[in-house]
Amino acid sequence: MLDRDDLQLRALRQMAQRELAADILPFWEAHAFSAEGALRGGVTGRLEYVDELPRHAVLAARILWTFAAAAEALPEQRERLLATGQKAHDALTGPMWDSLHGGVFWSLGADGAVVDPRKQVYAQAFAVYGLARWARTTGDASALDRALWLAAALDSSARDREYGGYVEALARDWTPTERTALSERDPDVPKSMNTNLHVLEALTELLRASGDAAVRESLETLLRTTLEAILVEEPFPHCGLYFDESWERRDAGVSYGHDIEASWLLWDAWTALTEHGIEDPDLEWEAREAALGLAAAVRERGVDRDGAVMYAGTVEGPTDTDRHWWPQAEGVVGWLNAYAVGGRPEDRKAAIRAWDFIETHVVDRENGEWFARLDAQNRPLADDDGDLKMGPWKCPYHNARACLEVLRRIAAEPAYA
Repeated sequence: MLDRDDLQLRALRQMAQRELAADILPFWEAHAFSAEGALRGGVTGRLEYVDELPRHAVLAARILWTFAAAAEALPEQRERLLATGQKAHDALTGPMWDSLHGGVFWSLGADGAVVDPRKQVYAQAFAVYGLARWARTTGDASALDRALWLAAALDSSARDREYGGYVEALARDWTPTERTALSERDPDVPKSMNTNLHVLEALTELLRASGDAAVRESLETLLRTTLEAILVEEPFPHCGLYFDESWERRDAGVSYGHDIEASWLLWDAWTALTEHGIEDPDLEWEAREAALGLAAAVRERGVDRDGAVMYAGTVEGPTDTDRHWWPQAEGVVGWLNAYAVGGRPEDRKAAIRAWDFIETHVVDRENGEWFARLDAQNRPLADDDGDLKMGPWKCPYHNARACLEVLRRIAAEPAYA
């Protein structure tokens, strides 16, 4: 816990709690599902429903995780929040679940028909993540059993026993496929940092929910693989993005948002392992150095003069200075984590500055939630991607989780009788 006597951190905690309880969660309660309880396709910044968009399992899983975690953090709202979480749970384990082969489909149409049946490993990871968090909060044994089954399926079908890590995608029946790209912007490659980072995140959540020995082994092995194969040390710490089977890089890009997110997820994975009996000073040191190195590199190279986390670059510098909502959220958590781990005042300052940028520019004071994307002048973008408040990639997971992590990491003021 960070010091409750630090007035700036105390103010940050209060603002995060207010943003979570009064803005983010109410927006998704009001707009994510139809009156009949069906997941919507999308919502624009003007609060218009876009029901022709596909329904993605990733979005359902992220909503499930968000409302399960929030129900535990905000006990006075527990019953209401779990009601929304139940809708996401029912979508994920109902029409989105492959009753023939197990796992979740990538997407469904508005009519409920399967649009893309791939077993995208990224989507399976988020299903594990959401189900495990739901099980932790509610005690739902069937959700935990399903998450454990899915993690075992990933280990048997998607885990690379020779080179480590997990492949990008499989066909519906869990056999290999050459169609692996996560989105239209991603290449068809065997492995990516993004997918493996979120498998790591899911296994961390599942280990805390289950204490399962097989999950612990999978998590420890993936943490080592990430540190050895995905983390690039020179010319500064950053994560490679796309790889072949043996972890040779297929790109030269830098994703500032993924790097700051990885900085704290790597340390969180190590923390979960220690909670379940793993002792390894060398691995602890590697995870610590990765967390601090990535956080410092993004702080020094990926933040604009106004405090915004920029989107992408190369080792030479930024190439895309747009401000997407999710790197701002991850910046708050990543630098709070680095401050707790390393005690560097500049990380504390960066976390507070990141939240100030969010409050000033990213929160939509008129229509609620956060703008998806701003340009370099901090003007909300109104193209198809920038205008969506909810869609296949715009979700409550990054910003709600940032608020929840602030609440968890900064001690509450003591209650006086």
